[in-house]
Amino acid sequence: MSITVTVLDDYQGCCAFLDAAHELDGSDVRLDIEHQHLDEDALPARLADSDAIILIRERTSLARELLMQLPRLKLVVQTGRLSSAIDIDACEELGIAVRDGGGSPIAPAELTWLLIMAGCRRLGGYLARQAEGDWQRTNERLEAESLGHAVHGRTLGIWGLGKIGGRVAGYAQAFGMEVVAHGREGSAGRAFELGMAFEPDRHAFLARCDVVSLHLKLNRDTRGMITPADLAAMRADALLVNTSRAELIRPGALLDALDAGRPGAAALDVFENEPEGASAYQAHPRVLATPHIGFVEKDTYELYFSTAFRQVREFFTA
Repeated sequence: MSITVTVLDDYQGCCAFLDAAHELDGSDVRLDIEHQHLDEDALPARLADSDAIILIRERTSLARELLMQLPRLKLVVQTGRLSSAIDIDACEELGIAVRDGGGSPIAPAELTWLLIMAGCRRLGGYLARQAEGDWQRTNERLEAESLGHAVHGRTLGIWGLGKIGGRVAGYAQAFGMEVVAHGREGSAGRAFELGMAFEPDRHAFLARCDVVSLHLKLNRDTRGMITPADLAAMRADALLVNTSRAELIRPGALLDALDAGRPGAAALDVFENEPEGASAYQAHPRVLATPHIGFVEKDTYELYFSTAFRQVREFFTA
């Protein structure tokens, strides 16, 4: 009898064609791939025959109510590190094993730098207006037009100087930016090791920077920690970049802050309640939005799925 392993949310339709899929060669595993994002009402029927589920990051959550409706389920594999998308306590009580993997800072760091450059040069606005036939314009209304600027000689603030933030800092220095870090003790120590400025005062840090890039882990302490008052401390010409987690910012605070003029713009790869929650930001004239693609590239997928498929094979052959 074959083992059914369901991969959820394979939007690009790539999982079965990765080199990593060869990890399952010669096994009794039947790979069942769902390309659409399913709502919670559709999941129980869709997963009824699944012996294992592979999650692509946090695209779908496995809550207790859902897990209790899946009696065949024996294994859940999270690509990347474990997150709040899985009810770990419920899995333990129901006898469902949970496995996770690792990741690489390279792809998200590169996308962050891309957003910094594109945001500073108003690339989103220029491309949108070019598609409508306007040449060298970022806005339909002339009175709302604004010029972009180079990054050289300006200041980048890294809020959370971990593996990703450290790489972004290196890119910025190579382009002639001054870099200043902010965060907790770990960021302060890393800044000292790298010979980088560290600003402990939150509002002084925000007011100092032309660009602020968020690189914080989402947990109980950091959820909603960035407040309207923090955003108001940023300059009117500043760019906020977030490739980390949307939930670091209080719900609704960023859209209100952009409408109020501080910060002047945002470049975002993460949103609340994806994918539906991205629409309000995508429609905002001061936002450059990408569809959470920080990890969505071939090298990262090969890393994620080679680990995930190996874990599936080892679990069911043990």
